[in-house]
Amino acid sequence: MLNTTAIRTIEQEKDTIIELASKMWHTPETAYNEVNACRWTKEVLEHYGFEVEVGYAGLPTCVVGKWGSGHPVIGLLGELDALPGLSQKVQTTKEPVVVGAPGQGCGHNLLNTACLAAAVGIKAELEERKIPGTIIFYGCPAEEVLTGKVFMARNGGFRELDACFAWHGGNQNMVTTGIHTGLNSAIFHFKGRTAHAGGDPYNGRSALDAAELMSVGANYLREHVTSDVRIHYVYKEAGTAPNIVPDRASVWYYVRAMSREAIEDTYDRLVKVAKGAAMMTETEMEIEFLGGCYNTQPNLYMANLAYEQFQQIEPPHYTEEELAFADGLNKNSPLYENTLKSGVLKDGPIHNTIKDLTPVNNYGSTDVGDVQYIVPCVQVRTACWNLAAPGHSWQIAACSGMSIGHKGMIYGGKVMAAAAMEMFKNPEHVAKAKEEFDRVMNGRAYKCPIPMDVPVPQPQK
Repeated sequence: MLNTTAIRTIEQEKDTIIELASKMWHTPETAYNEVNACRWTKEVLEHYGFEVEVGYAGLPTCVVGKWGSGHPVIGLLGELDALPGLSQKVQTTKEPVVVGAPGQGCGHNLLNTACLAAAVGIKAELEERKIPGTIIFYGCPAEEVLTGKVFMARNGGFRELDACFAWHGGNQNMVTTGIHTGLNSAIFHFKGRTAHAGGDPYNGRSALDAAELMSVGANYLREHVTSDVRIHYVYKEAGTAPNIVPDRASVWYYVRAMSREAIEDTYDRLVKVAKGAAMMTETEMEIEFLGGCYNTQPNLYMANLAYEQFQQIEPPHYTEEELAFADGLNKNSPLYENTLKSGVLKDGPIHNTIKDLTPVNNYGSTDVGDVQYIVPCVQVRTACWNLAAPGHSWQIAACSGMSIGHKGMIYGGKVMAAAAMEMFKNPEHVAKAKEEFDRVMNGRAYKCPIPMDVPVPQPQK
């Protein structure tokens, strides 16, 4: 098993890293409101001797830690935000800590700290061996709304890097080589004219009619898009009472696809549908564009390099109590029967092997994709919750607040540190990753999906 200075340092310092993950779990903060997570991360980075900047790229809750000098410059992408409404106690049945409060239902308290652990380990080995290079940790806000890294990129972020690593907790140990969708996100606001729905409906112009006609048009649009496209929506406002013609209605849409080209084409057509709905109902329509992100573009050279290190690092060992906890969560999962039938539970309730490097596409999205169109980048995943845990769930929140999640976090930090150290020790790896990146980009350049006139959201008081 691999036993380097970086890995030993992560193991030695894991209590400090776990303490930060626990503080973030107990104080979950939603997108752009990660004030405490930012401050605590800053304090830990300073404790380990990093040069720290808060407010990087114009985002108030973005914290960056830098150490070293010269090239290669390698980044690590931490994330700070929690999910609304997913408060959950550390137990095998669903029960929030505070009803309706945020929770770590995507495990970002572990995500931030796995990347920070890797940075601490890398720094220790670079320092000890006097290897040139620079390590940069990014504590990124607002991944859950898929715009944090996009705003960072729009405002000049990540151009300082030669390569980059990301990590996410999961229900399996793997290096991600498939594609996640990118998306556009926008709220369509319709404004009509109110009237008494029974007394003089002819004087009204229903904004709700416009929103519903847009939904009808969007549903017909689904027939005429490529198979990778996903269109989904929720109503944000739809009137106040049946006897009042609604003069306000709004509907929030996501358009996802496996390429920016497909996203932009479908979104442009959706805008035409919205304009048509407004014309049909004699209402006004305004678009509140919330943002967009790229589909992912994993660097396969870096993926193979990370996979090689993965195989040399000792995986976590689980206690009987941890295995029983995961088993209880599995049995309380809506995915349990299907997971059981698939056979993946035959070796235990937590994944304990490493998946082969087989590309599997995913219709979820992450703003890591925007970084991958600027610099060679790959994402590692390690098991931090039970095998049958649904995505964005109370089960993930439960595991993220206890030792199962902590062990996966430390494991992921070690894998990233080991892979990054290979690039520091042999810059030829950086050159080969860059060669692949240039070949895949084929002369294209990153164009931020968020226009400059869209302001960065500010923390709510």
